[in-house]
Amino acid sequence: DTMGFTVAGADRFLGSGHPDPRDIRDGRLPPLLGLIESTDAGKTWRPISLLGDADFHVLRNAGDLVYGFDATNERLMVSRDEGRTWTERRPPAPVIDLAPDPGRSSRVLAATERGLFQSDDAGASWRARGRMVGLLAWPAPNRLYAVDGRGRVFTSAAARDWRAVGEIGGQPAALLATAPLELFAALHDGTIKRSVDGGLTWRLRSSP
Repeated sequence: DTMGFTVAGADRFLGSGHPDPRDIRDGRLPPLLGLIESTDAGKTWRPISLLGDADFHVLRNAGDLVYGFDATNERLMVSRDEGRTWTERRPPAPVIDLAPDPGRSSRVLAATERGLFQSDDAGASWRARGRMVGLLAWPAPNRLYAVDGRGRVFTSAAARDWRAVGEIGGQPAALLATAPLELFAALHDGTIKRSVDGGLTWRLRSSP
């Protein structure tokens, strides 16, 4: 059961979550996987840190940093060595999503249950940036996206003034930006949608 996932490089993926219940029952793995890594595009996986101690519901790779929100212990974890060791940070509130600045890895936005917060020092300190709550994507320094719980899409240049641009047509489960104007959204029913105009319009990419 993959809860957190991020692409860290060519064929290198990072993930977190829970193992097959049979592996827990037989004692092969603990209920929490910590951070797991694949270096062959997901064919095989191995635990690299925090096995049995963390369940990352949010994972974001940002250059030399990895950010993870451990939902089990409500703690923000930051790694500077590709997830081998971690520094614990105190988030401003339970984290819904994280979006690192693509031009500066130590700057990160956190969408929380209390609104949007920004850190310029890799999570050591935070300041409020408004009431936006939802999933985030930050593909370019001056282009930030958010999708709220109703599926409405917003864009901002500075994480302060948000402009509504479109709707994905359902409750979002994940948001990904692969280019400044190209977005993918996963809905809770397994539908995947794609936008190539910065969230204004969306087309069906795949359905369950």
